[in-house]
Parts: sequence; C-alpha cells; structure tokens
Amino acid sequence: MRVTKFTHSCLRIEGAGVLVVDPGEFSEASALAGADAVLITHEHADHVDVAAVTAAAARRPELRIFAHEAVLKLLGDVAEVTTAVAAGQEFEAAGYRVRAYGGRHAIIHPYVPVFANLGFLIDDGGANLYHPGDSFVAPDTAVQTLFVPMNAPWATIAESLEFVRGVRPERAFALHDGLINERGAAVYGKHLESFSETRFQQVAPGSVLD
Repeated sequence: MRVTKFTHSCLRIEGAGVLVVDPGEFSEASALAGADAVLITHEHADHVDVAAVTAAAARRPELRIFAHEAVLKLLGDVAEVTTAVAAGQEFEAAGYRVRAYGGRHAIIHPYVPVFANLGFLIDDGGANLYHPGDSFVAPDTAVQTLFVPMNAPWATIAESLEFVRGVRPERAFALHDGLINERGAAVYGKHLESFSETRFQQVAPGSVLD
C-alpha cells in the first residue's frame, strides 16, 4: 500500500488499485489522476471538490465514488457512479476492503448544524490505514497507520492527542493540517511527537508513505 499525502485532508492510495480519499478544494486536483475509486467522508468543500470529482468521472467513466447519502445531493452530475454507504457497512473499492465508521461530524458549536461524516478503514489484506474525516471516532480493530486531524474549528490538540493514544496505531501522520502555519504545526507536532505513544509525523504535501 503506497500512500501519498496531499494538501490538507486528501490521501491517494496505490496498490491493488488507485483509491483517493477526500479530494477537497484545498488539495491538488492531480490526486485524482487515474483514480479507480473515490471515498468522501462528508460534504464540506475542504473534503470534496465537486468540480474536480465530476471532471475526473468524465475523464474516466469506470471511476466509482462512495460517500454518505448526505453527500449525494452534491454529486448529481455523477450520480450513476456514486454509491451511498453508511456507518458499519463494509464494501470493496478499487480492490481494497473498506469499512465505514461513525456517522456524524464532530461538534463545532451547539449553534452550528451537525453534518454526516464517515471514517474509513482501508485494508489491502496486508496493511491498513484509517482516515477519520472530521471526527475522532475510533475503529473497533487494530490500526497500523492512523491519520490524525491536527487542527480544525472542531478540534483541539488535546483531543487529537487523546485520539492517537486511544487508537494506539503503529504509526500516525498529520491530517487536516492545511489551516495552520508552520509555527503552529511545529507546536502541535511537538506535542504529538512527545506524548502520543507512537511514531508521529507531519509530512509535506506530495510525500509518499510506504
């Protein structure tokens, strides 16, 4: 499983097939090149660039998209290649086994509506990784590679740290890190490196993680 971390919350996974998670407006459109399938955790623009996904589907008719039913209203132009999934559901995408977790976006504030959100555990039969979307919902199985939200309107570094310590992955990488500058990333990263009880890294966009 070869993983490329794109800007903010987007991952590109290559091996059994090419699977892209959360190609949002903050990330590079090149993440979608040649993709076999796309997973979308929720409807916010930093996690789904509707124009880019629609264009990718037009270029590659065999592309398949998997998302919570709440996202489907945004993807009307590519509805024929989109499958609604729910928390607890297992399915195959681009040759990987995927299980969906959670169901709800983390709370930003009681005044702010709560959106649907799914975390995805992706397994190629030899390794797995977990992308939680905008939540701290932990999977109910061992995780080898965890992507941990580092900064968000709905998150604190204390919550990020507790999330990693609770999941206890073999290694962890920063996710949802496109909203902070280098100084903030260094401060947050130091806490995660020192206290998460696993190997933690924040990597630059375009970094490949084998």
